[in-house]
Amino acid sequence: MSFPLLTATAALPAVGAIVTAAVPAARRTAAKWLALIFSLATLVLAALVVVRFEPGGDRYQLTESHAWISDFGVRYELGVDGIGVALLALTALLIPFVILAGWHDADPLEEVNPNRRWRPTQGFFALILMVEAMVILSFEATDVFLFYILFEAMLIPMYFLIGGFGDRAHAGGDEAAATQRSYAAVKFLLYNLVGGLIMLAAVIGLYVVAGSFSLSEIAEARANGSLSIATDTERWLFLGFFFAFAVKAPLWPLHTWLPNAMGEATAPVAVLITAVVDKVGTFAMLRFCLQLFPEASKWATPVILVLALISIVYGALLAVGQRDMKRLIAYASISHFGFIIMGIFAMTSQGQSGATLYMVNHGISTAALMLVAGFLITRRGSRLIADYGGVQKVAPVLAGTFLIGGLATLSLPGLSPFVSEFLVLVGTFSRYPVIGIIATIGIVLAALYVLVLYQRTMTGPVKAEIRTMPDLRVRELVVITPLIALLLFLGVYPKPLTEIVNPAVEHTLSDVQQTDPKPEVEAAP
Repeated sequence: MSFPLLTATAALPAVGAIVTAAVPAARRTAAKWLALIFSLATLVLAALVVVRFEPGGDRYQLTESHAWISDFGVRYELGVDGIGVALLALTALLIPFVILAGWHDADPLEEVNPNRRWRPTQGFFALILMVEAMVILSFEATDVFLFYILFEAMLIPMYFLIGGFGDRAHAGGDEAAATQRSYAAVKFLLYNLVGGLIMLAAVIGLYVVAGSFSLSEIAEARANGSLSIATDTERWLFLGFFFAFAVKAPLWPLHTWLPNAMGEATAPVAVLITAVVDKVGTFAMLRFCLQLFPEASKWATPVILVLALISIVYGALLAVGQRDMKRLIAYASISHFGFIIMGIFAMTSQGQSGATLYMVNHGISTAALMLVAGFLITRRGSRLIADYGGVQKVAPVLAGTFLIGGLATLSLPGLSPFVSEFLVLVGTFSRYPVIGIIATIGIVLAALYVLVLYQRTMTGPVKAEIRTMPDLRVRELVVITPLIALLLFLGVYPKPLTEIVNPAVEHTLSDVQQTDPKPEVEAAP
């Protein structure tokens, strides 16, 4: 029996979570180092997955299949395609940086307020590792019911990370701040639970009509004609799945939980939300919606493209008007997820390749910008943009990294998000030119909110509270330098990603029986 690499990649952070949580209360530093070591070991296993994956090979590789709940046809089935490999690698890559960036986020607060209940450092890092385990396994699951369990289970540790370990910038011992964190956590949980319950009904319906939860079995049955789903039934099932994924993504108008959650969470947890957990929603649209319900996917495409377009423009407009730095990044992410979903449902190879690259590059760029913003907020003790000014004069390295993260967010040529956005727009324009043209408004607005944010926080006279602000420390440089290096490397040489992703995109387009539109070229006279 070959080594179960996919299981090991997901199990290692889960074991790390248990070990970290079991560390004695007085050994907080040991818990931090344990969490970091387990996350780095997971990254090594993820690298092995990437190395062993053959882009030109079978659609799903490194597969594992074992009986689980036999009476209900549920199996423990794993396998990765190029899209899953890319997102698995992104998750494993970002978690060590999340842990390093949040090194002191769960330290005791007695020095701030002796009456405040101590928050366990061990629990904070254990929860991060548990989220990593569930997200990685969700990218590997090829059994629909197994995926559903993971899709829902990851909400529990995220709920505690948002509500129990909130942003301290405006908190201290303030009860109102604690109430806001609780509200954000409950809103996150309720929105995603409702989406998950609707998906559960669709999962049960799928089993009733298909007799299996196995993605490969259902796809094979549809291909050989032994399974035929009525049109209306397929559309209802598609809507059940898509609704849950649109909440997680998040897509307008199901997005309202995200600004609250990111605003009230610590910066590393905000990165965990938007750069890691939310990618499960867009990934699932590619893996489950398009593969299981191809006709319904094409039927719903016009409406989904309009919703994605609204997300792009709406998110960017609200980002322009934000006074809170973290909420600005949250609304920018809503706009970016609109681009991702638009690329998926453009049903072109450029659009879907761009959407997958966008998931990866958005994760890296948002992590870079949000983590530097978190370092800035920790120093000043405020999330309000108006409380800053002249930072580049006293902390030039911090300001420079903040600028690079911002420029990546607005998809500047030469940085990796540009490649993604360009492919999404080209792929959309080739089939839906009007949608593609209107979506470019998001590019203009992105330049506006990023440059205005930089101008208001980093330039101008140095405010009194900023004069003694220290520049980035060694630990912070270790966090941010590799992310910036990746933004530059993938911006000029995206081939390592495209080689992995493109074959998977071809399979997805084949599922929905779509080919790229032929360019309209006038005949020579």
